[in-house]
Amino acid sequence: MVVLEPSGAIAREQANLLVVSTLLMLLIIVPVIVLTFVFAWRYRASNKDAPYTPEWDHSIQLELLIWSAPLLIIIALGALTWIGTHTLDPYRPLDVRQAPRDLPPLKIQVVALDWKWLFIYPEQGIAVVNELAAPVDVPVRFEITSSRVMNAFYIPALAGMIYAMPKMQTTLHAVINKPGEYEGFSSNYSGAGFSNMRFRFLGVSSADFDQWVEKVKAERQALTRPAYLELEKPTDREPVRRYGEVAPDLFNAIVNRCVAPGQRCESDMVREMHKAPAAHDDTHRRQ
Repeated sequence: MVVLEPSGAIAREQANLLVVSTLLMLLIIVPVIVLTFVFAWRYRASNKDAPYTPEWDHSIQLELLIWSAPLLIIIALGALTWIGTHTLDPYRPLDVRQAPRDLPPLKIQVVALDWKWLFIYPEQGIAVVNELAAPVDVPVRFEITSSRVMNAFYIPALAGMIYAMPKMQTTLHAVINKPGEYEGFSSNYSGAGFSNMRFRFLGVSSADFDQWVEKVKAERQALTRPAYLELEKPTDREPVRRYGEVAPDLFNAIVNRCVAPGQRCESDMVREMHKAPAAHDDTHRRQ
């Protein structure tokens, strides 16, 4: 029921799209089911009053009705899907209609670990495991990745699920419009601890969010790179952990697989690979 009664503008538009699409399809499904029973009853073997026309084989009016109704519904569904695909693109920043408060988005970096969720707030310099908070009516930009295996970041009350993949970054723009405590989880199987890979999502007022940030900052524990490597090890039923400090550029290092000392970032290796052919071409031209 959360999917049909969400608390975020994006999830609400997705729910409306689901309801409208279902109603459009019922315009065909319901008459077909009803007429199936009507024809079976009317033309049963014992009903001698029903007309019997074995030579009948064609009706233009009936053909037009049979083909035009589904065609119109397919056109309507296609238009709705096309509009919804562009309007609800997770990479698209929210407009004024979706996020009424004209504020810059709150950036939250999401890392799917085995089997827990790490949330980094780079602008606030804090990080939390298995607990997420955002102020009501403030747009949020989620940057999502995974440490080892593919997962899916999903808060049904907020927006649709977005895949979290190692060595890649996906993005989700969303907003929560009602205060409350909501459930978030991974909706893509990722191993033995998958079923307990859940977290709390707190939709709070701006004042309560500031207090929550100060509470996290008061924690003496820091998420350094060695601490992240320890946290990255597979664990099950991980409790909420709060880190008052975060190592600089940690999320970028996670995406590019260079958190451990001595590891080269994959982005640097790719950049060098692109430079190498250009240097070779310059040398060849000079020769």
